[in-house]
Amino acid sequence: MNLLHLFDLFLVGRAERPALEWAGETYTFADVERRSNRVARALQARGFAKGDRLCVHLANRIELVDLYLACVKLGVIFVPVNILYRERELAHITGDAEPREFITETNLPEPADDDTRPDVRLDGDDPAAIIYTSGTTGASKGAVLTHNNFLANAVNLVAAWQIAEGDRFLLPLPLFHIHALGNGLHSWLLSGCRMRLLERFDYRTATQELLDFQPTLFFGVPTVYVRLLDTAPDAAREIGKNMRLFVSGSAPLPPQVLEQFRALFGHTILERYGMTETFMTLSNPYVGERRPGTVGFPLPGVSARVDGGELFIKSPTLFAGYWRKPDATAAAFTDGWFRTGDLAERADDGYITLRGRKSDLIISGGFNIYPREIEEFLLEQPEVDEAAVVGVPDAVRGELPVAFIVGDADEGELARRCREQLASFKVPRRFIRVESLPRTPLGKIQKHLLREKA
Repeated sequence: MNLLHLFDLFLVGRAERPALEWAGETYTFADVERRSNRVARALQARGFAKGDRLCVHLANRIELVDLYLACVKLGVIFVPVNILYRERELAHITGDAEPREFITETNLPEPADDDTRPDVRLDGDDPAAIIYTSGTTGASKGAVLTHNNFLANAVNLVAAWQIAEGDRFLLPLPLFHIHALGNGLHSWLLSGCRMRLLERFDYRTATQELLDFQPTLFFGVPTVYVRLLDTAPDAAREIGKNMRLFVSGSAPLPPQVLEQFRALFGHTILERYGMTETFMTLSNPYVGERRPGTVGFPLPGVSARVDGGELFIKSPTLFAGYWRKPDATAAAFTDGWFRTGDLAERADDGYITLRGRKSDLIISGGFNIYPREIEEFLLEQPEVDEAAVVGVPDAVRGELPVAFIVGDADEGELARRCREQLASFKVPRRFIRVESLPRTPLGKIQKHLLREKA
């Protein structure tokens, strides 16, 4: 099978159902099918063929959905590009992917008049997309993701999270990222639910969007949920009446945010774990305990093990390799297991807790320090809005922890509380107050930038 075999359950089989809301308009699945066929024909007219790459540098909009589906239908490899990237980063991606074209809002293809779908033979192992990793430890690498990878991931999520055609799905996350593209777009197309796509998450209008659309399903990142804690209690309760499931990923969700959100909205956020290279691999259960601070269990078909503190994964969702980088691909695996680079612990009952990136581990005087443990303690302090801990070089101990703090906390008071509650070697040697922490568009803290600053 390829992606179209399952998309056609609704693109063709239930074509007249409402599918997509965008910019005040509602489109049926038949509309989505016709629009993407016309764009596919337009790309064919420009010379695109199976295996070509198309770079797309667009904020969320219906034309981005058209382009993705057109690529799937042609066997063209879709290469979404972070809209915040600038000349140096764009030059790296275009030089590496060698796309036939680079699409922006200034050169969107004019849809052709032909409504019929192109006839292209596609296989489940054919690449559907190349998504470039964040590149925090060097130049970003292109993860090659196949039809089978996308299919296995979508089938897992639709089954495990009980996503169905009766759901109303609000998606505010950027489609250039695996979270919105791999999880959001594909869960929508596979389940046949009704999706409202937003250009971006805007905390100033978020409450009104939620009240107006009355979603039953919402995907967010931790910073989105932190913003939603400012929702008025009456509005939060009204939103919670309609909601079935809030999901969080792409960065760790502080346990206190989960608890505050539950008290305000009446829902326990479901936290899960995945990577660009692996799609979604771990999830708290839909029915059962959604344990704060953990990412739950392996999803169906996924194997996970913790070896030397590092999380390793085997899964049908695992990427096909890094684009034109066989050495990097080989180095990412050990005996067929993908090395995530994430530190983890597995409880006796199977719940997995992440302890941060292996590259973030601080070794001070021979002791291992997990920054996330210190960060979670700092975030429990009422004066601290955000916290990040990094290691800095020290001639005597090798490394020392330094904390960056957003909020009105007194540095001396924080140090005192840390000394009371944490082992002495874990107490940050400095507390640096900042206006904000540097983050990726999906909310991950860019610790390499903090290390440079420290």
